[in-house]
Amino acid sequence: MILAILFFTTASFLVLGISVWVLIKEIFTVHVPPPIPQRVRFHILHYFFQLTIALGNVLEKMKVCSMPHFFRFIQDLLVSFKKNNFGVLVKNLHFGTIPVRLFQPKTTSSGPRRGIIYYHGGGAVFGSLDSYHNTCSYLARETDSVLLAVGYRKLPDHHHPIAYQDCLNATIHFLREHKTYGVDPARVVVSGESIGAGAAAIIAQVLLGRKDLPQVRAQVLINPVVQGVNFQLPSYQQYSNAPFMSRKFLMTCACKYLTIDLSWMDAMLKGTFIPPDNWKKYEKWVSSDNIPQRFKSHGPQPEFPGPFNETAYLEISHIFSLETSPLLADDKTIAQLPETFLVSSEYDPLRDDTLLYKKRLEDQGVPVTWCHLEDGFHGCIVLFDMKTFSFACSQKAMSSTISFIKSI
Repeated sequence: MILAILFFTTASFLVLGISVWVLIKEIFTVHVPPPIPQRVRFHILHYFFQLTIALGNVLEKMKVCSMPHFFRFIQDLLVSFKKNNFGVLVKNLHFGTIPVRLFQPKTTSSGPRRGIIYYHGGGAVFGSLDSYHNTCSYLARETDSVLLAVGYRKLPDHHHPIAYQDCLNATIHFLREHKTYGVDPARVVVSGESIGAGAAAIIAQVLLGRKDLPQVRAQVLINPVVQGVNFQLPSYQQYSNAPFMSRKFLMTCACKYLTIDLSWMDAMLKGTFIPPDNWKKYEKWVSSDNIPQRFKSHGPQPEFPGPFNETAYLEISHIFSLETSPLLADDKTIAQLPETFLVSSEYDPLRDDTLLYKKRLEDQGVPVTWCHLEDGFHGCIVLFDMKTFSFACSQKAMSSTISFIKSI
């Protein structure tokens, strides 16, 4: 009894101490983007986000459980109270070992429906079928589509390219069995958010020319990760401390996912891992010169890339793979891509990834519809139905996405 009381007391003081520390950081160091009017709500949401990460990191150091496992447990626990099918039929399935969730409108249809394949965000750290359940069920209902959400494997147990392979294999199975799910093979959309949007971009490229499968009709990419070469783009500099997705946090997730030792993060940031020949080849696609002037900040810019470090290149070279950086695909591949819908958020280090990909697609004649959220932040779309903690940018991201998909 005494040991139990001692343990409970110690744990309580530890949690309290961490909570106060995170609160102090939130009050004095977190900057809420000016266009967001609900500043207190934003702070509360961000505080609990950071608190969950902090508690997860402590549990990981204590070898109780990993931070990603803890965060996803809390995330799914909270979402379970607000899960909403929005009037669609929901089925949990497995394609082999890959868990997927199928969302089908209950209303009758005169013919096969549009198909949406959705890969959720979360940097292979956060996110799950449950945490994106409402997003997917709402999309399925509002667009009158059959939607397949893919529950790909994540950190800390699985690293690159497992997540991408799970998404690809689930997509191939769905396309082959489109009749089973009542899907029109001429109207299949691959879509996703953040790392999931990056997976969608990769899969759209990989499936080009596959005569045995229906061709993808469109790709919907929300705040996509499409390159890992230039971490000195204007948005990475302007919003290096952006709420929910700082540059350091983003790069930490990338390193863990790609099994790159964190000691190489500085080389990634400065670009010293980029061979001069590679930079000559990719500069026309990933240089800050490709970013429209209105998105650039004034003042001196850092030298990029820095002096070449061959050891860093040998450790990081797989970042040039098209399975990691679909922006680096050749012009012939880009030109064959389907019609594309892009969403970028102003207060997001990944903003310029979207702008670079937009330019690449347009330069090769691919039709692009672009929605830029002037008050947007990374991950805002998933908050579209959170009522008190929803934001104008969340609603705009969702409504614009629905409008585009309905036009297909």
